[in-house]
Amino acid sequence: MNRLAYQYVVLRCVPRVDREEFLNVGVVVYCQAADYLQVAWQVADDRLRALHPALDVDQVRDALGFIEGVCAGDGRGGAAAGHPIGQRFGFLKAPKSTVIQPGPVHGGVTTDPAAQLQHLLGCLVG
Repeated sequence: MNRLAYQYVVLRCVPRVDREEFLNVGVVVYCQAADYLQVAWQVADDRLRALHPALDVDQVRDALGFIEGVCAGDGRGGAAAGHPIGQRFGFLKAPKSTVIQPGPVHGGVTTDPAAQLQHLLGCLVG
């Protein structure tokens, strides 16, 4: 089995930055050796509304759809989607002041980046 190094960031929904509260809503996994960049996400409306009742959950889903587009390199990701895969991950892991923010970058090794993404989603978001 080929062990591949990968990096990941957890995507956080931060409805009010001033309160420093967030919920994990997704994970982005990047594996350069496998030319792999994907996101998996889950939005629990009730949990997000418990954190901030006025939050526009559809806006959260739209932001996550944008991230899907960046990962896939398609039109949903705007101009960022047209860059090479490593630059797209760099864009996604950069700190932002939007409602969806990346956490710190972590790394590991895996034989299957797609399976690792689903594992991380289950452990960190589910």
